Amino acid sequence: MRIYALKGYLLLVLLLTAPLVIAEDGPGRELRIAAMINDVETITQLLDAGVSPDAPNENGKTPLMMAVESGSMDAVVLLLSRGADVNHATISGCTALTFAAENALPVMTALLLERGADLHARTRGGWNALVIAARYGLTDMVEQLLHMGADPSDGDKDGNSAVLLAAQRGHLATVELLLASGATPDQPNDQGVTPLMIAAEGGHRQIVATLLEAGAEVTGRDQAGATALVWAVDREDAEMVQLLLSAGSDPNTSDEGQVTPLMHAVLRGSSELAGLLLEAGADPEQRDQEGRSALDMAKQRGEKSLIELLTAQQEPAEG
Repeated sequence: MRIYALKGYLLLVLLLTAPLVIAEDGPGRELRIAAMINDVETITQLLDAGVSPDAPNENGKTPLMMAVESGSMDAVVLLLSRGADVNHATISGCTALTFAAENALPVMTALLLERGADLHARTRGGWNALVIAARYGLTDMVEQLLHMGADPSDGDKDGNSAVLLAAQRGHLATVELLLASGATPDQPNDQGVTPLMIAAEGGHRQIVATLLEAGAEVTGRDQAGATALVWAVDREDAEMVQLLLSAGSDPNTSDEGQVTPLMHAVLRGSSELAGLLLEAGADPEQRDQEGRSALDMAKQRGEKSLIELLTAQQEPAEG
């Protein structure tokens, strides 16, 4: 009796607090709510009464999706056994599998895959289960999806690969797994940004080292002409700058505006970074498209330490 009272209370709470889920009346609504709270008895009664196991709400979300999202395994098993469409998609393209990935439920993804879930189904944003799992660093789930045939080089609609998304958030183990499974370490997105650049910007040194070891090119440029070295300089990360220089990054490669890494260091007001770049062979005489040198920029900004450093670089040549 106490169990039935609890379920009744949960149903009442959902009716009062989840208007988007229960916007329309009818048995379909009751089935979705029962699925959310893992009420297999009510689910069975409704299905026996002829309610479709795929009865969607106004957004196309089915009872199966709601059961998956809430981690209601018993409800998921029951709905699938009663014919629920494992690949039904919402109006935004979400499926039960993408909901399982979004909610970090590897046991649920395993079950859905076993029942025929489409590995390649994508949301409106171009995200499939692998891309979602990689973004959140769900390495076990990524391994599971790869084993089932997922493409390790998959990405979203903006060209952000699974490797890039994992690198962006510092998920080293996920990056390593994707690379070991054949993912391309240099795959750029639609803006020309590579995993190496995004890892450098995030300060993820181990991931940068891993990408370099896997063959990532330090010479790659984004659409603005910036290399990973520029991304590291703009972050003011001296250790990352040194790592990239040691890997062969050219300190004199300029972007589309002819701005060099040394100039970026000056614009950041960093004598430390400027010193590292000069030691690596940065040319203080290079000029941007407006004809300014790094020293000119330092003078414009009134950066005394940088002015002294850059002036000292000129003195041997003048002498």
